Amino acid sequence: MKFRSFLVLALAVSTLTTCRTARVTDTYSLLPTYEGPDLGLTFVRGQARLRVWSPTAEKLQLKLYAEGTGGAPVAEYSMQKSTGGTWVYTLPAQPAGQFYVVQATIKGRQMAEVPDPYVHAVGLNGQRGALLDPATASPARWEEDLRPQLKQATDIVIGEAHVRDLSMHPQSGIQHKGKYLGVAEAGTRGPAGVKTGLDHLTELGITHVHLLPVNDFASIDESKLSENRYNWGYEPLHYSVPEGSYATDPADPAARIRELKQVTQALHGRGLRLILDVVYNHTTDVARTSFEQLVPGYYYRHNPDGSLSDAAACGNEIASERPMVRKLIVESVVYWAREYHVDGFRFDLMGILDLRTMRAVRVALDQIDHSIFLYGEGWTARPSPLPEAERAVKANVGKLDRIAAFGDELRDGVKGGVSRPADPGFVGGQPGLEESVKFGIVGATQHPQLDYSKVNYAKVPWAATPAQAINYVACHDDRLLWDELTVGNPGASEAELIKLDVLSNTIVFTSQGVPFLPIGDEFLRTKGGSHNSYNQPDSVNQLDWARKARYQRIQAFYRQLIALRRAHPAFRLPSQELIQRHLEFLPNLPATTIGYRLKEYAGGDTWRNIVVLFNGNRQAARLPIPGGRYSVVLAEDQINPQGIRTVEGTGETLTVEVPASSALILVQP
Repeated sequence: MKFRSFLVLALAVSTLTTCRTARVTDTYSLLPTYEGPDLGLTFVRGQARLRVWSPTAEKLQLKLYAEGTGGAPVAEYSMQKSTGGTWVYTLPAQPAGQFYVVQATIKGRQMAEVPDPYVHAVGLNGQRGALLDPATASPARWEEDLRPQLKQATDIVIGEAHVRDLSMHPQSGIQHKGKYLGVAEAGTRGPAGVKTGLDHLTELGITHVHLLPVNDFASIDESKLSENRYNWGYEPLHYSVPEGSYATDPADPAARIRELKQVTQALHGRGLRLILDVVYNHTTDVARTSFEQLVPGYYYRHNPDGSLSDAAACGNEIASERPMVRKLIVESVVYWAREYHVDGFRFDLMGILDLRTMRAVRVALDQIDHSIFLYGEGWTARPSPLPEAERAVKANVGKLDRIAAFGDELRDGVKGGVSRPADPGFVGGQPGLEESVKFGIVGATQHPQLDYSKVNYAKVPWAATPAQAINYVACHDDRLLWDELTVGNPGASEAELIKLDVLSNTIVFTSQGVPFLPIGDEFLRTKGGSHNSYNQPDSVNQLDWARKARYQRIQAFYRQLIALRRAHPAFRLPSQELIQRHLEFLPNLPATTIGYRLKEYAGGDTWRNIVVLFNGNRQAARLPIPGGRYSVVLAEDQINPQGIRTVEGTGETLTVEVPASSALILVQP
């Protein structure tokens, strides 16, 4: 997540929360908590009951409306005080309205009308909850939808996309531009007949589609879609309901639910799994939230002076360590997995969330499907009052079971640091980054041949298994790979930049761990150099399908690269022990080159030995490898698993030439 500034009202609170240097009593811990499974709106034989946690309220009113916005209440009820700080009301079998809000009175002050924090269906702009059971808003044959098979986490290949980006280009061939249904649309073609949208995702060979936030966010006015505004969506309003601007009718609560389910259904039908980008680390402006109107202060962390802390750099941060906040996050994630059949979750700024909450999420999802994949950003944007030892930062990933983090060591080692865009990186010939790249090659695990003191960021391995390491060189944040390479290598020709691009992701897709690709990088996507396009127009963000037509050879190489990885288990070993046993780095190589061997049928591979060579220099390099007869299966931007050519040497070592800025993979079948 890129730093984004939003208007936030500072809150004055009467108590100090946890600070870095000392623990003081948190008066919020004295509030009663509710353990039951029925918070929010639940339905029994079609009749709705609402339970809301608001322990500091003196009164809680339930109001019904005929419409999602505007008008006067058509009915009003006083909710009854119940156990654990909750209030409850069972609605009539035929309620007077279709939308609802609650309004608390706290310390004699009437708060704003809001939906409850567990709301699952809303009207326009999420202003009111809808009296709708989401289970009734499903597409045909929804009950038959099944997750595609997944043997192990290191088999995953992630492609990241934004709902609008996939379809908005005038030449996308997609009818439902900018909508959920655009993601689900089949048979679409672009310039020169290239496959677009869903067909492109299928053709590429990825296993998982990561969608940027689709929960209801506050940055787009759903009543003014004609303005065609754009946002990534990292400004949560409601955690557990779909965003309305992507629906064909944002005012219809059922439309957004049904159409997002159609996305899952379409992906599953193609053998693809769905990952949602979830933003539980902060919210939109605090005063707008249900949290603040029902239990002021409880859901947020604060500084010792009472002001909102801001590890998210978005105005606030969520206090995930508090029991009712943790409960909300866990139950929200479980709801997406159960109701929408979601197969994985990417946690934005996961380092803000506490370890206990992330563990609870993992345990809860395991009750549904052990293969649901979890990963996130193992850092914060700014300091947090919660001690680092308690947070789900990268250094603590080893304390989490089957939860992964992004590896910025490999990212910045390959192409240069995010904070130093002028650096060319390993692929641009920058020396001293070899160990950082090797760190990613072994999936951030312990390997006896690495000199961790020379790694750019982490000085110790942070992953217990390679499945905990997300390898990537670009994502929606900062510049795309093509734009970053352009900035870091001024004066390079297009042909030279293509070589750097191909080398960058050849490193990613032959490394141990889980590879990650922002969709469009496979045809040299550009945002015109923008490093933070979160609210820039479609002209900047949309996938330009004409580039796929222009760079079909590069796109074909990416498809073959992904296929090579998926066909050969040596590149996706499931444990640290197997990596240590089968992956050995070649000694005595010159600066800005890396070589390693995957030996002895690693992972049960059909190839006995695989030698992988990377040359980041701007001139050819002659590198020594163990002697023998080899078949070259990858050379620069060519891949042929049956062999491009053979090389042979009878001595103990064989010297092979690796062209400038390129990779070479040789195998002994």
